[in-house]
Amino acid sequence: MNRIVIIGGGPGGYEAALVAAQLHARVTVVDSDGIGGSAVLTDCVPSKTLIATAEVLTDMASAEALGVTLADAEGDAASWVTIDLARVNARVKRLAADQSADISARLEREGVRVVQGHGRLDGVGKVVVTLADGSKERLDADAILVATGAAPRVVPEAQPDGERILTWEQVYDLDELPEHLIVVGSGVTGAEFASAYVALGIDVTLVSSRERVLPGEDADAATVLEQVLTRRGMKLLSQSRMQSVTRDGDVVTVTLVDGRSVTGSHCVLALGSIPNTAGLGLEEAGIRLDAQGFLKVDRVSRTSVTGVYAAGDCTGVLMLASVAAMQGRIAMWHYMGDAVSPIDLKKVSSNVFTSPEIATVGWSQRAIDAGEIAAETVMLPLATNARAKMQGISDGFVKLFCRPGTGSVVGGVVVAPRASELIHVVSLAVAESLTADQLAHAFTVYPSLSGSIAEAARRLHQV
Repeated sequence: MNRIVIIGGGPGGYEAALVAAQLHARVTVVDSDGIGGSAVLTDCVPSKTLIATAEVLTDMASAEALGVTLADAEGDAASWVTIDLARVNARVKRLAADQSADISARLEREGVRVVQGHGRLDGVGKVVVTLADGSKERLDADAILVATGAAPRVVPEAQPDGERILTWEQVYDLDELPEHLIVVGSGVTGAEFASAYVALGIDVTLVSSRERVLPGEDADAATVLEQVLTRRGMKLLSQSRMQSVTRDGDVVTVTLVDGRSVTGSHCVLALGSIPNTAGLGLEEAGIRLDAQGFLKVDRVSRTSVTGVYAAGDCTGVLMLASVAAMQGRIAMWHYMGDAVSPIDLKKVSSNVFTSPEIATVGWSQRAIDAGEIAAETVMLPLATNARAKMQGISDGFVKLFCRPGTGSVVGGVVVAPRASELIHVVSLAVAESLTADQLAHAFTVYPSLSGSIAEAARRLHQV
């Protein structure tokens, strides 16, 4: 029986464990932070739970336009619409813990052994685990998967204290709403927290070193989000690089490299991630890392050493829980000799959980504009969609890309409430190389937001 040892219990690790167990391997997961990893315990599940609360308030803010008055007898809405952040964060932590427990129970049912401790490679084919009591356990392995994830990047000039200067993992310990929250970093994490806290009624300033919010995302989508957030009251400091973050009592000061400064009550640092690869014995085992410390892997999750695979954020491939999980599954399918297809990043759908959400899949507008692929583009604003009008949705759009000649759908962008759900049909089209005509001929419900996807596809019809 094949012996599989997996270091790390996040999506890359536990999904790999389930596949290996299904294929009748003897599987051990070495976990130090809790099954589910940061995705479940400190990142995806907690942040999206917080965002779910923010979405309720976003919907309430648009109720007046739909003929619903949310106010007391004196017409004062603020007197009864309140946010208990302590309760919100308690729910966040409870749901994260429950999800972790559910995954742990599934692993146990499938016969996967979980060892709590810190794993380290001892050459090739052996893992040494340091247990909580300081003792060590030695595990022999026919194959090893490293899935140790990544951690928030911090810099000496902006040290988090867990109270007022926070990483995104520390915000769930807040019991009271910040008076003025400064978010440093305008990537996905920074934008999501800025959007959520604006919806909670907090004064938010977003410090961006780039020209716009979400510099790595579709430019049209980022423009819509920036317009919405600033309209809702967020202050954006673009092209403003942070030099330092300091605290004096209850006041946090973010100093910029140009000499300006902004003060607030709290600061969330969203400065990217660093891989958890130090102290694992990787380099001693001959495993190649890149300059940032990420494990170098191929499209079936192999490292540079035979029998050692890697999955998830520690590889730096795409820092998405879905990608981590797929990398882990592919690794086990490959090692166990099952049917496997190398990961294709052009078929990965992703979502930014702002309000509105931004979902993408396949080739990007940037790649098309750069001439990397020839594609025709159609973009339809949601403001013309009947269902959007009924729901009071005026911001957002659907954008589709297809190849000239063949008409194959090669990518798309959806900016809308619940775009994470709407993108799936486009993802299927990209994954299965459907043509715009095939996408257009599938029935959609009327009225529905998904009708705009079909309409965009109809407009891409090639005579």
